[in-house]
Amino acid sequence: MTQPHPFSEPSSSSRFIEPCILVIFGATGDLTAKKLLPALYNLAREGQLPSQFACVGFARRDKTHEQFREEMKQAITTFSRVKPLDEALWTHFQENLYYHKAEFHEEEGYRSLQTFLSGLDAKLGTKGNRVFYLSTQPSFFPLVCENMHKASLVYDTEKVQDKWSRIIIEKPFGHDLTSAQSLQKELLRFLHEKQIYRIDHYLGKETVQNLLVFRFANSLFESVWNHRYIDQVQMTVAEDIGIGTRGAFWEEAGMLRDIVQNHMMQLLSLVAMEPPVNLSANAIHDEKVKVLEAIRPFTSSDLETAVVKGQYGKGFVGGQPVVGYREEKNVSPTSLVETYVAMRLFIDNWRWSGVPFYLRSGKRLPKKATEIAVIFKEPPGVLFQQLNQRNEPNVLSIRIQPDEGMGLKINCKVPGPSSPIQPVKMNFRYGSYFGMSPPEAYERLIQDCILGDNTLFARDDEVFNSWKLLTPLINYWQSVKPQDFPNYASGTWGPKAADEMLAFDNRKWRLI
Repeated sequence: MTQPHPFSEPSSSSRFIEPCILVIFGATGDLTAKKLLPALYNLAREGQLPSQFACVGFARRDKTHEQFREEMKQAITTFSRVKPLDEALWTHFQENLYYHKAEFHEEEGYRSLQTFLSGLDAKLGTKGNRVFYLSTQPSFFPLVCENMHKASLVYDTEKVQDKWSRIIIEKPFGHDLTSAQSLQKELLRFLHEKQIYRIDHYLGKETVQNLLVFRFANSLFESVWNHRYIDQVQMTVAEDIGIGTRGAFWEEAGMLRDIVQNHMMQLLSLVAMEPPVNLSANAIHDEKVKVLEAIRPFTSSDLETAVVKGQYGKGFVGGQPVVGYREEKNVSPTSLVETYVAMRLFIDNWRWSGVPFYLRSGKRLPKKATEIAVIFKEPPGVLFQQLNQRNEPNVLSIRIQPDEGMGLKINCKVPGPSSPIQPVKMNFRYGSYFGMSPPEAYERLIQDCILGDNTLFARDDEVFNSWKLLTPLINYWQSVKPQDFPNYASGTWGPKAADEMLAFDNRKWRLI
């Protein structure tokens, strides 16, 4: 039998997964049905869950174990990336799927949960290891953590060594810098920082995970990944849907808090970071924080010229008429909440000196797409001036969703005597190359939390630096009310002011 090389790295599938119980707070919500349970099912399908494992849903609705299981079966049948449902696998999977009824504020519910989990430990051999997923409104985070602490559901890592407890917290982490710092202070009363896993599902997407490999394992790109060769970077997070049933949430959050502060800042830090000293979680987080600290703060003039705020009105998406934001359910008819944000940022360090980063994100745009476009500087056009042709810049597009992959646009001569120059695209797609669709982000992130690997989760100083940049913008918007809302029609690419912002720089948004 061939022995493994002593310095070889173990694959992700060979990492030892300890027994544990996953408890989902807010288990009757959409996130559990559409993402979390399908993710657990697919992890079980691929043998990536511990053999000694259970999942317990915690919510206030009256429900039996059997009712919860049947609802989750329907959810997995509908939303799993792998279809059809494997009945044999489901039969085994549901045996360790349970439901616990309690209110978030009732201490007795947590004590009874502790008793129930201890019984599962004895039955399944899960050894007291716990993952708690807080799929609740952010206002409940401190309350849930305090009650878990009182019921001894979470452990003091300095005193308890033979078992562990970890908490996954959904975004947003606070609503500005002060609230984020206050929330962190509250959580640290009951937890250590290494027990807190702030989830951003974008970081679990395969294309995002591949960014470090793509950049630092290919000298072709790393050698030109700086201001000498790159003209600009554009990042787009576009959705064709509206806010749906999330009107009450959106009225409090808005696009800046919901997408820009977390998703886009995380993507930006990965694109712009320096190579870490190693691939440990702390080394990667350290470099991401350096990027966030180096982003140039907004000046008073920037708040008016380098940031665009928008709200969609009625229009057409996919050929169908849709209502404007103010006509959506649970939305004020005079709402000033933004559904679109565009901004220009600069990173004041050697690598990115003078390179603008253009970010935009919006609801009710023409299509759903998340893309990072690295646009290189144009080569001198002297050679082809006599042909009255202008070289187009090379573009590296990194597609986060849908059709995960990458594309490179280069210039090429068209066959024939006239020798016209035409841009051509070289495309790589995960699905077509590897013959399989990439795993859902939540699959990777849940598994990493069970393994105790927080590389793909946000560290506290990342969150604070992101809020530090954006909080002055939030305060400015609260004092200066827009007079033109809604200022873009559904089915268009946003307000005209976003195009004008780039036109002022003699640039334009890339067509997606």
